[in-house]
Amino acid sequence: MAANTDVSAWILLFIGFYALAAAVGELRAPNTWWAMLKDFERSPALRFLTGLVTLALGAAIYLVNPWRPGDWLSITVSVIGGIAVAEGALILASGDRFLHFARALVGRAGRAWASFSALFGVAAVLAALARLQMF
Repeated sequence: MAANTDVSAWILLFIGFYALAAAVGELRAPNTWWAMLKDFERSPALRFLTGLVTLALGAAIYLVNPWRPGDWLSITVSVIGGIAVAEGALILASGDRFLHFARALVGRAGRAWASFSALFGVAAVLAALARLQMF
């Protein structure tokens, strides 16, 4: 089991891996994110399930991550968890509108968003590995 001081780094490491994998998927098959958001818009069951999972994962991250006011990594991970909770609640409360907005935001610029996701993923993995002293 991870030491209490390492929990934020481990969470950020896996968030970084997720961001990298999602970016690679979009870069390999452009406009996948746009099509996925369109599918979510059309399916109330998929919206509900997505909102529930997003809210639950965000709550788990927020509750498991130790809060240490002087630690920037701990604060960052807690904020990411809180944002996921808010996103899940928005999807549950008004999923069609929220996902329409997200699809308009992504537009056909999926490559740019995927590149941003890849950069975030690399930064998250490097920050986590630095904290875990693995390089």
